[in-house]
Amino acid sequence: MIDLHATRRAFLKTGAVALGAMLTPLESSAGGVIERRIPKTGESLPAVGLGTWQVFDVAGDAAGTAQARNTLRDFIELGGRLVDSSPMYGSSEAVTGQLASELGARAKLFVATKVWTTGRRAGIRQMEDSMRKLRVERFDLMQVHNLVDANTHLATLRDWKTSGRIRYAGVTHYHAGAHAELERYTTHGDIDFIQVNYSLAEPEAERRLLRAAADSRTAVIVNRPFAEGAMFRRVKGTPLPEWAQGIGCASWAQFFLKWILAQPAVTCVIPATRNPAHVADNVNAASGPLPDETMRRKMSVYFHSL
Repeated sequence: MIDLHATRRAFLKTGAVALGAMLTPLESSAGGVIERRIPKTGESLPAVGLGTWQVFDVAGDAAGTAQARNTLRDFIELGGRLVDSSPMYGSSEAVTGQLASELGARAKLFVATKVWTTGRRAGIRQMEDSMRKLRVERFDLMQVHNLVDANTHLATLRDWKTSGRIRYAGVTHYHAGAHAELERYTTHGDIDFIQVNYSLAEPEAERRLLRAAADSRTAVIVNRPFAEGAMFRRVKGTPLPEWAQGIGCASWAQFFLKWILAQPAVTCVIPATRNPAHVADNVNAASGPLPDETMRRKMSVYFHSL
């Protein structure tokens, strides 16, 4: 069993390693955690967030809720801020809101959720319901989930942003088949964030989308960093290569996340977990050195050879 207190101590000791020489103009370091700036405002976010799909859908499950509480607590203690949810995720919004309230942690979090319905009135009702579930008076980020009725909802989000009900607006998708449409919204320039799948197993966003985001000063949240666990199944039984220690990798999760974080267009990656040990491992990927392009190519070749 992993000693979480020892993990926290180790995390705090590793943060400053090599960061000074590696930070880009869009990066900073707070407490050893790499932070990325939201391009349109300059606000900083820790580069590893927390996804809640499936894992926080535990209302009525006492053991699952207790585990989620410990995970959220540890995530915050380790310096994490961005928590991402959606009405699509069952009880995840309500559980997140409940736990953040119990932990007295709302002010420490950057709360992101989504609108996932059709029609203006239905979208407003759903977003107001999400506001009650998450126990917030204003969303840090509201996203159009999977581009469902995106034009309608983005018009509402522009109004909500003007009135102060949200701070940032964005669009999301989880599949490479939608990247061209995401690019169209990105290049238009009036959204603050896109959320997209991107990983060693699903690198297609590198073809055009990430460059479009950089050019339009749009923040990028990465979902599916482990391809829903398929990447772990691929490396099962395979030890980390010794050379991965040179970039501070202590696990395959860190190997996968550091490859993503080395892409400068990425603002934050949001692996989903309800396991406190896993959240500590994930957040620790945002400390220490990141691979350069030569190392990233080596990591890709090695992964795809397995």
